[in-house]
Amino acid sequence: MALVFRWLIRIAAGLIGLVVLAVLGVYYFASQSLPDYDATVEVRGLSAPVEIVRDNANVPHIFGAGDADVYFGLGYAHAEDRLWQMTMLRRTAQGRLSEVFGARTLNVDSLMRRLDIYRLAMRSVEALDPETRAALEAYSAGVNARLNEINENALGRGAPEMFLFNAPVAPWQPGDSVALVKLMALQLSGHLQNEVLRARVSLMLPDPKRIADILPDAPGTGIAALPEYAQLFPGLPRYAENSAPPGMLWPVPPRGLAGASNAWAAAPNRSASGGTLLASDPHMGFTAPSVWYLARLELATGGVIGGTIPGIPVVLSGRSARLGWGITSSYLDDQDLFVEKLNPNNPEQYLTPQGYKDFISRPSIIEIKDATPVTLTLRWTENGPVLPGSQFDLEAVTPPGHVMALAWTALSPNDTSLAAAMKVMRATTVQEAIAAAEGYIAPSQNLMLADATGIAMKTIGAVPRRDPRHQSQGRMPSQGWRAENRWMGRMPYASNPEFVNPRGGILGNTNNKILERPFPNHISFTWGDTQRINRWQRLMQSRQVHTRDSLIEAQLDPVSPTARTLLPLVGADLWFTGQAAPDGTPERQRQIALALLADWNGEMNEHLPEPLIYAAWMRALQDRLIRDELGPLAGEFKHLEPIFIERVFKNVDGAGVWCDVIQSAPVESCTEMARLALDDALVWIGERYGTALESLRWGDAHQATHDHPVLGDVPLLKTFVNIRQSTSGGDNTLLRGRTSGEDPDPFFNVHGAGYRGVYDFTDPDSSVFIISTGQSGHFLSRHYDDMAQLWRRGEYIPMSLDVNLARAAAVGITHLVPRP
Repeated sequence: MALVFRWLIRIAAGLIGLVVLAVLGVYYFASQSLPDYDATVEVRGLSAPVEIVRDNANVPHIFGAGDADVYFGLGYAHAEDRLWQMTMLRRTAQGRLSEVFGARTLNVDSLMRRLDIYRLAMRSVEALDPETRAALEAYSAGVNARLNEINENALGRGAPEMFLFNAPVAPWQPGDSVALVKLMALQLSGHLQNEVLRARVSLMLPDPKRIADILPDAPGTGIAALPEYAQLFPGLPRYAENSAPPGMLWPVPPRGLAGASNAWAAAPNRSASGGTLLASDPHMGFTAPSVWYLARLELATGGVIGGTIPGIPVVLSGRSARLGWGITSSYLDDQDLFVEKLNPNNPEQYLTPQGYKDFISRPSIIEIKDATPVTLTLRWTENGPVLPGSQFDLEAVTPPGHVMALAWTALSPNDTSLAAAMKVMRATTVQEAIAAAEGYIAPSQNLMLADATGIAMKTIGAVPRRDPRHQSQGRMPSQGWRAENRWMGRMPYASNPEFVNPRGGILGNTNNKILERPFPNHISFTWGDTQRINRWQRLMQSRQVHTRDSLIEAQLDPVSPTARTLLPLVGADLWFTGQAAPDGTPERQRQIALALLADWNGEMNEHLPEPLIYAAWMRALQDRLIRDELGPLAGEFKHLEPIFIERVFKNVDGAGVWCDVIQSAPVESCTEMARLALDDALVWIGERYGTALESLRWGDAHQATHDHPVLGDVPLLKTFVNIRQSTSGGDNTLLRGRTSGEDPDPFFNVHGAGYRGVYDFTDPDSSVFIISTGQSGHFLSRHYDDMAQLWRRGEYIPMSLDVNLARAAAVGITHLVPRP
């Protein structure tokens, strides 16, 4: 027996030893790709030495003899810290993910090949001015210098992920950066999904008033009634199941998670210090690492500092010594779906105003790891690329004998957006920046600007010119063979909304409706916000003058104007009613919940129980109101629609009818539905978080999910690569933390301000910024998540152009010298 025991001990010790050796081996190989920030590296492609000073937050300050050398340094720094992220973004744009991940990403590759983004980006390089092309070539040379260094010195393939997903990395080229701008446009566009959803709702709800309830227009002047989709395309089924989830690394955000952002500016007459102020926090989906990367470039026109996206050599939101700029998604309607009629005698032709024409077709082969390649036939019409019915629920709104094509401004082969962004970065005044942005195509943005004396906001991006007779006004898929539905070029840049030095001295945008113009001179019928703007107005007008800190306070404000509006309305007949109920009963839980909410000020604070009770209640209420009318389509409404709830409980245009359950004999009241929904919410909370309502924490449900896009679901590894943290805010707060809406964690914070910056032009070097993770994409680096807790707590780091401050306590200085 003793012998057996000794052998068991030996075997266990041996196994433990093997595990330790395996862990040490993995760590050793993974750590080889950790960059050395304090090194001298000989590289090809430089005209003179470049110095990369990394301050104590690992923000690179890049100095060179000329602009080309500075862009070279930025390319090198991006590749040092974010090589895996850059290569994955490029593979996404190319439609070549399946070469690495197999059939799991075939849907993504199919979409990207059909949109043809990468080929269009390569063609667009020729449309760029020589200065921009030179910058892109220098940047590409910097990326490739790092790739050569990795290959020559066996630096762990450049990133730990490269060991798990071994695939060759091609040299970077200028068109790759243009492709990433187009990919960003795809990630920030949501009108395609909105058109499909409106068409599907139109098929389900015959009363136009009910469509206006669940898909309301932003407050303001209304529009003329649209035709019913069933009239445009008779024979479509009323009910249609939702398509299957698109799968891994899908680049198009779900409805409600497209672009968002906040930006505001104060003129000297509204600033305590007498100088201009600007705050910017663009919102995108959270990932680990963040999509944002902080950098400072010392260009011939002066230093610029702010947020870049690895792979794109531009400070997209930031400042120079004389100009600050920020961006918000404009929600410009730059996408239209067209139903193309096939020739019944020749399916390779489609109907146009001039008769049937051949599709522009070509084959495209997708290589798939460990599987047989797939050959796609890519087809384009005069309106745009043909998309398969299996994507975006298109088959639900595509009649038999037809296909769906997409018109989108980003599908331009002469895309000069990157050149325009570089010109904005080099501008020195508000007017220079507005003029510089004329060549910007997509994704459309509101450009917020501040120089030493003035402020402005300009909507930039190509605006499609539509015919006033357009059947659906671009709100639903329309008949592609009718001339009045087709685009007629683009509107002149001068007609884009522009606000310069307003009398009130304050400008801001929260993706809200910025003006009312009749179709076809409108900007959009769909806006990203009808709620946050109300809180912003109150905060801005509550002070005569503002400071850097008051703009920071607005960026971090967690109060929900939606909660303050809806709770008194929904709970009007429930507060403090009925007899006292025994502990442990549903009635008692309801009374406790209502008592908590009655004293709540609407602050979505991570430490409070009330935000979770409110959010769960409103989610359950909306589902009860729409489930019987919309059936499976109710699942498309994953987030609270505040105007819908308000219309129902105020019975606007008879909207109170939503409270009655169609399938039941009694006529239910809205008070009954509110009570039942609260009970639903409390049952769900009890099962998930416990029944002690007073001890609930919103932050437990509202965790910011900075997850690794590839390794985030891998057991054990996800512990190291995912960054999870409790956060305040919510869907409709200025401190926006957009929730997922997906079970089992519908309130996870998945979309928000990955970058925040506040710029003060009285003392520019007192400006501050932050990103939500860290600068490094290497999960073994201390800079992988070193800004995460600062970001969560609402703290910032200095945003200075003072080189001496950068050198003080720098984590390293990299010297790039020309190789003989």
